Amino acid sequence: MIETTGWQAELPHGGSVENLVDWWRRFDDPAVAELVRTAETDSPTLAKAVARIDDARATVVSDSSGAWPSLTGSGSVTRAKSAVSLGNEVFTSLATTRSGELDASWELDLFGKVRSSRESAKAQLASRIDDWHDARVSLAAEVADDYVQYRACRQLAGAYEESAASYAQTEKTTLAAAAAGMTPSSDGYLAQANTASAHASAIQQHVVCEELIKSLVELTGASEPALRAIVDRPQAPGLPQPAAFSVQSAPADLVRQRPDLASSERALAAAYASIGKARAERFPSLSLSGSIGLSATNVTSPMSTWSFGPSLSIPLFDAGKRKAAVDSAQASYDEQLAAYRSSVRTAVKEVEVALADLDGAARRSDDARRAVEQYRRYESAMETNWRAGFDTLLTREQARRSLTSAEITDIELQRDRVRSWISLYKALGGGWQGNDAVMPVARATTTLPAISTTRAAAISQGTVQ
Repeated sequence: MIETTGWQAELPHGGSVENLVDWWRRFDDPAVAELVRTAETDSPTLAKAVARIDDARATVVSDSSGAWPSLTGSGSVTRAKSAVSLGNEVFTSLATTRSGELDASWELDLFGKVRSSRESAKAQLASRIDDWHDARVSLAAEVADDYVQYRACRQLAGAYEESAASYAQTEKTTLAAAAAGMTPSSDGYLAQANTASAHASAIQQHVVCEELIKSLVELTGASEPALRAIVDRPQAPGLPQPAAFSVQSAPADLVRQRPDLASSERALAAAYASIGKARAERFPSLSLSGSIGLSATNVTSPMSTWSFGPSLSIPLFDAGKRKAAVDSAQASYDEQLAAYRSSVRTAVKEVEVALADLDGAARRSDDARRAVEQYRRYESAMETNWRAGFDTLLTREQARRSLTSAEITDIELQRDRVRSWISLYKALGGGWQGNDAVMPVARATTTLPAISTTRAAAISQGTVQ
């Protein structure tokens, strides 16, 4: 069990109590919300989750039907020809027979077998609806994370190109000095190697950016030209910045905030109900059945029949089959309980890790920005000295590369800080609240436009028909 009453990691500063449902809209870059909305419009993952909801709903109807009587009707019409030979004459006749029968049966749920089966199916349906919410949270977080990485990747690509250009300038100067005999040829070899390595790093960074584009195409389902028009807008900020939000104090609140934990809890309830169903199978079953029949021909009077009575089925000997079913259901419940406890611990760990990463990135970012400022001043001083003839070109390029390296570190830290906010958003359940009586219809309609507004709202509220 999780016994802590508060988070052990440092909580983010400047947070405000916000509804995380529309958190994506509070980024300073509208591309984030647009990408999330595009991804939810045509997501195979969400479509798969909806199909599972439909399957679970059908199971509820099927398992609930056992509590009601079943009624079956049948009817037939037969046309027959008969021939009788009397002496030298043959007499033929045509007869039409009509019959109908109505059968009814009802198994009384004396020991709760049908009730337990229905409760298990309903809990499983609720679990599938929670899975749909969890899929939405995970999809939105993954899309936003890839976009943040892409925006940072573009900045890093420019920094690596700047570094490669600096190494190329150093190589040119070093080779000229080596040719004039002012420096050993080994310096020229080293300069060439450094330039090649810097160019390779720049190319690799561009490859990473392209891979992120492909990943976003897969997640959103948009065409690559349309996607590039969204992510490469000229007015887009260097890195999208999210709005801060507060973290609740008690880890136990995760049970109410995370749809995956709610799903696991529902699955646990379904497993518990299955135990009751298996136990009920070991007890006698009482059924009421009856039938009414009517038959007539064109040559005879109508004839009717009826029957009604109870029937009792008592399990006497099955070589331990039913007891084994109970033991199996109990074992499944124990397994699901262990999985639920593990999920809670994992959820708490994810929040703690996200908080630690966020705090660490925030603390390091201040130093990184200060380093960039000082390296920029140093590079500017070296530029002035070089133009005045007090320093060499190599010294100036070294200062230039030091600045570039500091800028790369700062970009990476700013990227990691935004990614940590996204991880924290996901770890806290993305603003989903399983106990809400009514959820905004917009949450569902913007997610699954291919489904009717009524049906999407029903999915959000757990009342899928």
